[in-house]
Amino acid sequence: MAELKERKLTGDIKQILENELQIPVAKMLLKGWKCGDVDDSTVLRTLHLPKNSNLYVLTPDLPPPPLLSSSSSALQELLNQNFMLIITHREVQREYSLNFSGSSTIQEVKRNVYDLTSIPVRHQLWEGWPPAASDDSMTLAAAGINYPCHRLTVGRRSSPAQTRVQPEEPSTDVHMVSDSDGDDFEDATEFGVDDGEIFGMSSSSTLRKSPMMPENAENEGDALLQFTAEFSSRYGDCHPVFFIGSLEAAFQEAFYGKARDRKLLAIYLHHDESVLTNVFCSQMLCVESVVSYLSQNFITWAWDTTKEANRARFLTMCTRHFGSVVAQTIRTQKTDQFPLFLIVMGKRSSNEVLNVIQGNTTVDELMMRLMAAMEIFTAQQQEDIKDEDEREAREKVKREQDEAYRLSLEADRAKREAQEREMAEQFRLEQIKKEQEEEREAIRLSLEQALPPEPEEENNEPVSKLRIRTPSGEFFERRFLASNNLQVVFDFVASKGYPWEEFKLLSTFPRRDVTQMDPCKSLMDAKLYPQETLFLEAKE
Repeated sequence: MAELKERKLTGDIKQILENELQIPVAKMLLKGWKCGDVDDSTVLRTLHLPKNSNLYVLTPDLPPPPLLSSSSSALQELLNQNFMLIITHREVQREYSLNFSGSSTIQEVKRNVYDLTSIPVRHQLWEGWPPAASDDSMTLAAAGINYPCHRLTVGRRSSPAQTRVQPEEPSTDVHMVSDSDGDDFEDATEFGVDDGEIFGMSSSSTLRKSPMMPENAENEGDALLQFTAEFSSRYGDCHPVFFIGSLEAAFQEAFYGKARDRKLLAIYLHHDESVLTNVFCSQMLCVESVVSYLSQNFITWAWDTTKEANRARFLTMCTRHFGSVVAQTIRTQKTDQFPLFLIVMGKRSSNEVLNVIQGNTTVDELMMRLMAAMEIFTAQQQEDIKDEDEREAREKVKREQDEAYRLSLEADRAKREAQEREMAEQFRLEQIKKEQEEEREAIRLSLEQALPPEPEEENNEPVSKLRIRTPSGEFFERRFLASNNLQVVFDFVASKGYPWEEFKLLSTFPRRDVTQMDPCKSLMDAKLYPQETLFLEAKE
């Protein structure tokens, strides 16, 4: 498909297929487009195809080919057709309708009839084969049988004489007795010894097959493991991938993921006693195109309804998941209508069975019904994807709004907490400051109370008069006895709110720091007598 992207129209693909298959363009139907059916004038680039795509060619309107043609092209066309063989079992008067491709051999037909009638190939006595069908290795297309439907009769050869009966007059039909597959044991069978008795076992034991599924299996996963192994043993490894697990788990896998990942659910119901089972499994269900299409678009779940207990168990599951109407539909199916293929699509509130395909079908019809179900599913899936995208967009907007709101709340909370911390710190500092001020005031009061009384101007003892200037420019004065030491002056200044630990007391002429002098020194010795002007300066 990647190479075809350079071409302009989808009709160009049909032109290539016409050259390869010798089928007219007008008779082809191309199926498998993800966007539904497209016409021949559609430009490939507008379909936005992936790098690799699988398409299917159907030819529902192709006219019936001639019975036999000597040309290779006519024979090739017959090889691609499907023949319906209506085979009557003479002894039990039972009729089987079997589908075979033109490339199937007469030997394959006889082996399938052996599965249905239990008549070994070498014991089969046939009526209705054309004179040209003289070799069991011949294909149906080359045998000259009628298309699309041909009638045959088969019976069991009862004696050697019967195999040599020839018609007295020429006829278009011949009586055929196969001499292949076990001629070494022909004489033994003619004398009433069956195949199984030659090997020391009964005939019924040679026909017995292992059951596809154990009866009354408690674990569905284990039962399906046995089903898959037995199916591979009978029909080969080219078959659909059967989901291993319960039906509920298959629903979960198919329907409850992302809308883009969802698939249809195909439920295969097997029945060993149906005459159609072997043909359906080997010639339709195991065809590579069917296997590929199912693998890409379906979850395939299987169940064996041969045993009554297993059939009843599935009907119970069917009633629970699909309702009584679908369960009744399955219940009324006759054994010869099996196998059944249920196509299930998951919906918002329920699971819908889109199609019930019976075993009497052809590969083309099976593919067309699978594709028709896929088209319905694709349309529903596109709606689900759109709804899911819109819902996710709304949820994304809501998440963004919730995140923005959360961040806003966190920012407000952080701001409020910062304000609370700031207020708490401010309160703490104020408390400290208040405590310090109270402590200072207490110290000031104690110093003020401890000061000696201020002497009178006229006193028998020498009096020193000090004038002190504060940093704010104010002055306060006091008289001290000249014999008072400097500590009394320091305490006086501290009582006014200027502790000497924080302020320096300086004299002017000469300039000196009084607070650096010995506090025990008298005013007289410090030369602060009879009067002096001092000023306060904050320490750095």
